[in-house]
Amino acid sequence: RPGSPNHSNTLVEYKAISVLIVFFICALGIVGNVMVILVVLTTKHMRTPTNGYLVSLAVADLMVLIAAGLPSIADSLFGSWIFGHAGCLCITYFQYLGINASSCSITAFTIERYIAICHPIKAQFLCTLSRAKKIIFGVWVFTSLYCVMWFYLSDIQQVLYRDVTIITCAYKVSRNLYLPIYFFDFGIFFVLPLTLATVLYGLIARILFLNPLPSDKNGQDNFSKVTKMLAVVVILFAVLWMPYRSLVVVNSFLQEAYLDTWFLLFCRTCVYLNSAINPLIYNAMSQKFRAAFRRLCHCGRNLHQLDRAARSAKQNQPNC
Repeated sequence: RPGSPNHSNTLVEYKAISVLIVFFICALGIVGNVMVILVVLTTKHMRTPTNGYLVSLAVADLMVLIAAGLPSIADSLFGSWIFGHAGCLCITYFQYLGINASSCSITAFTIERYIAICHPIKAQFLCTLSRAKKIIFGVWVFTSLYCVMWFYLSDIQQVLYRDVTIITCAYKVSRNLYLPIYFFDFGIFFVLPLTLATVLYGLIARILFLNPLPSDKNGQDNFSKVTKMLAVVVILFAVLWMPYRSLVVVNSFLQEAYLDTWFLLFCRTCVYLNSAINPLIYNAMSQKFRAAFRRLCHCGRNLHQLDRAARSAKQNQPNC
């Protein structure tokens, strides 16, 4: 019951748990995705078409964590929207931009893997870094333009609750108008990519099963390892987005939406985890990424040691 001691204790418990969980996932995801971007952009042999799509995915995941995860921490701490009208519009825009761009990036590298494995001759001129850059550019232009509508669909709202005005960032259109937009978005950026991925990875698995690539010939077995890693990324995308997507679909047909705070926290946590977990998958399943991450961390430690040595030498210099 609102206002009771038990309700206050539950509210404090919810705030503490939600802040800790989301902060940990966001911190882990931001560091991991930044490392993915750095190792690909600064390591020559890592600049491949597939890794180009993974950089695009890392940028999109960073956008989700920063525009969705971090503001949710502020909401839990303050209990009200603190970023104003412009913040509501921009943050909502970047949330959906990151979500949709990540889905398109996953679709792009799924098609690239299909061509590389099932049509190796065509792959020699279709799966190139320059073409990947053009596709990535097209993905971001398309999603950036598509998400412009959220500038017109979002707004802050003031709700009076027990003589306290609570400000929220929500949709300003009615539920009847929002549902068709949501279901179109749901179909284009979730159902369609997963359906395509299921079909293409099924064809890839068939090819690899019938014609396994030799493990000692020009490193061709790397195709299989990379494909397995990307398949795991797609599976996690489907599994971790399923609770939130299912909740919204179910609520669309209910007169009174199911909005249990703990279940909503679980759904949001799965979404943030999806944006944070990919670097861990690369580290676990790719020897090249693992070695590149180690070099990056070792380089950072060396720079820190050099900086500390320089400061120490400066402090030991005699005054003139």
